[in-house]
Amino acid sequence: MSVQLEWDGGTVPPDPAPFAQRPILPEDDPFYVPPPAVGRLRSGAIVRARAVRIGFFGLVPQRISAWQLLYRTCDLNGVPEVAVTTVLLPWGADPAEPRPLVSFQCAIDAVASKCLPSYSLRRGARAAGSIPQLELPLIASALARGWAVSVPDHGGTAGRFGVAREPGYRALDAVRAAHAFVPLGLDPTTPVALWGYSGGGLATAWAAEMAAEYAPELNIVGAVAGSPVGDPAAAFVRLNGTLFAGFAAVFTAGLRRGYPDLDRMLRAHLDARYLGWLAETETTATFPLLYRFARRDIDKHSDAGLAAMLEQDGLRRILDDIHPGGRAPAMPMLVLQGVHDEVIATADVDGHVARYVAAGVHVRYLRDRLSTHLLLQFLALPVMVDWLAGRFAGRELPAAGTQTRWSLAFAGPALRGHLRFAALLVRMWLGRPIRAPRPPALSRPRPRRLSVFSAALRNPLS
Repeated sequence: MSVQLEWDGGTVPPDPAPFAQRPILPEDDPFYVPPPAVGRLRSGAIVRARAVRIGFFGLVPQRISAWQLLYRTCDLNGVPEVAVTTVLLPWGADPAEPRPLVSFQCAIDAVASKCLPSYSLRRGARAAGSIPQLELPLIASALARGWAVSVPDHGGTAGRFGVAREPGYRALDAVRAAHAFVPLGLDPTTPVALWGYSGGGLATAWAAEMAAEYAPELNIVGAVAGSPVGDPAAAFVRLNGTLFAGFAAVFTAGLRRGYPDLDRMLRAHLDARYLGWLAETETTATFPLLYRFARRDIDKHSDAGLAAMLEQDGLRRILDDIHPGGRAPAMPMLVLQGVHDEVIATADVDGHVARYVAAGVHVRYLRDRLSTHLLLQFLALPVMVDWLAGRFAGRELPAAGTQTRWSLAFAGPALRGHLRFAALLVRMWLGRPIRAPRPPALSRPRPRRLSVFSAALRNPLS
């Protein structure tokens, strides 16, 4: 089926390939095209919407109700633009039932359009090696709790990964769009939580920092930031020339799109070979890039050397701009980090947390001695989901402060959480419905609302 919506008197074109085996890349998909006067729309206003199908690694169709919303947001300079969020409900969920909303920021760690969640999460997507496909079980774990989920393309359609503040604007405006999208059954009082890991943890930190100023009307009750980078500039220097130099390259490729001065500087100081490698990031998924850039040292391809480049005033201003922790989030936060993380330095996250604590933020900071970077987000999943459930239920906050444990895999009722997650993975691989538990977590009554959206959107998949 195709979906047509009416917006400001104009007809929105249908999904160009509805439920096709091979969705169209964003740069070729008319759905992503902004309207002529996007600046006239309010922040978070929906431009168009469509129902989509989700696939586990693009292959196994998932029985999850899902739509995509193109909405108005802005870049780091306040210039209006559009972005896409994928909004999801448990299979068969009644939009009349109240439920909270999780804004899940995928790590992404790429500038290639195939790695945007709005593409890579779709059934038939050719996005092998993209991180959002690996994180879909985390998103499904929120749906299995009965929560609605928004998964924004927080890097924007231009792939500006790592640029300051923009991930926060896009995530918060995606929440506004989700509130306005009646099939989700949300309203302005809906409790909202932010959640992300690694690059998604950094995006979550930006959203948490920008929320009070940019979207004060949102009822954000908490934020979970797992391994949130802490100091992107320090991470770039540390990872350069290592097995994980691909992360530094991707960060550079994203930043040069958001900061023209950086792009000019790189073109002036890097040789053609390294610039050619950076160009490859525009079409290559994250994990293949890690292999391609392993042990690549920018010093060997720069006429001045990395240290000299970092001392230039223009670059210092950019590095200062992308440093999180300058604003105090208004909501409580849970931060997780591996003590021996091979990608993100614990000291950088320690410093990030210290900046929040000094500003009066309630932060519960859990450090894990055993987990690697990739495994921590799965082994600590019960801790993160239970903390979010506590915020939605209005339970008393766990004590703030820092705790270091041997493994968060055994924290709290972990065994039950891991068994639940294992059962969820089986259901996903078998394509079984991801349903909400009964009774729903929230029970407050609410009126039904009228909408311009068609009845078909209320039940997108039959």
